[in-house]
Amino acid sequence: MSTYPSTQCGIATFCESLVMALARAGAQVGVVRVVDEPDRPRAPVVHDWVAGEQGATQRAAAVLDGFDAVLVQHEYGIFPGADGEEVLDVVARLHVPVITVLHTVLTQPTPNQHRVLAGLVARSAALVTMTETARDRLLAGWVVDPTRVTVIPHGAVDNRSHVVGAWTAVPPERRTVLTWGLLSEGKGIEWALLGLAELGERIALPTYVVLGQTHPRVLEREGEAYRDRLVRMSRDLGLGDTVRFDGRYLAGPVLRRAVRACDVVLLPYDSRDQVTSGVLTEAVAAGKPVVSTAFPHAVELLSGGAGALVPQRDPSAIAAALERVLTIDGVAERMAAVARGLTRELLWPTVAERYVALAAGLRDARGAAALRPAV
Repeated sequence: MSTYPSTQCGIATFCESLVMALARAGAQVGVVRVVDEPDRPRAPVVHDWVAGEQGATQRAAAVLDGFDAVLVQHEYGIFPGADGEEVLDVVARLHVPVITVLHTVLTQPTPNQHRVLAGLVARSAALVTMTETARDRLLAGWVVDPTRVTVIPHGAVDNRSHVVGAWTAVPPERRTVLTWGLLSEGKGIEWALLGLAELGERIALPTYVVLGQTHPRVLEREGEAYRDRLVRMSRDLGLGDTVRFDGRYLAGPVLRRAVRACDVVLLPYDSRDQVTSGVLTEAVAAGKPVVSTAFPHAVELLSGGAGALVPQRDPSAIAAALERVLTIDGVAERMAAVARGLTRELLWPTVAERYVALAAGLRDARGAAALRPAV
């Protein structure tokens, strides 16, 4: 149960990739898709939960109960109701084991956010976080038996290039730094632009590509105000020749080609709370050196040497990290080598096998309990 394409959001993309990997692993998978407007379900979508429709939660639960286990992709913004609280009505009606996959675990949730997640915790046979940081937060903030929490990485397609860089022969101005994903406040692109302006006083600048359309929810509320502000800022900073804004929504092989073609991935996010980043996972799975602010998932994944960590909202630190990666021999190659060593555990086949094993264990335990004689 999740958002799913044609919805354009990170959870929908994650769910699509996981569904395909589960199917390749031999599981029979159906999707109950959360949508704002009715659409025609097409395989693997077996039912649309249309927000606001009378009886929608009952119908969603009835469909989900036809499976051996239910994977709930949880993010506060994707389900109907305040903080997505209507998801609780669905899971309360289920008779099959529920596995809740937590894309966000907040350190300071509002009372209602805490209540919603507490309700999911109570109704879930198992909980999945994608990082150890998220697991620690869950155990600290909610009453959870640690044995019910499993850490399974986000998952990514193997996007490693067959050609490993020769950086020493390529000057900085012929390299490409890439930031991608749905554009919104909090992505920190303004700090990247300020960092590039500072870096340009010391070295020839690489091309900086900001790839992705504005987040649909942001577009509804604010239009292109953030993107327009960034474009003006890059022009005012004298970066017009080196910064390129590409407003397309790319996915699948086209996006993977764009990632493969870049030299460095830059994640200048403002968040100090983000415990899961699909973009970060895909960057590492592509074997790319990463410069990232020190949000929790980045700290966990990059601290072993796959990237450089910088403070949030610190253009000078971004400039210094990029200069090091772009100009010092061996730095980028060492980061890429560490990233390549992490890739196997992040690939979708490995991730899907862990979900299948988790679901099978719950199914078998449920069957054993049903056969156990009453005392």
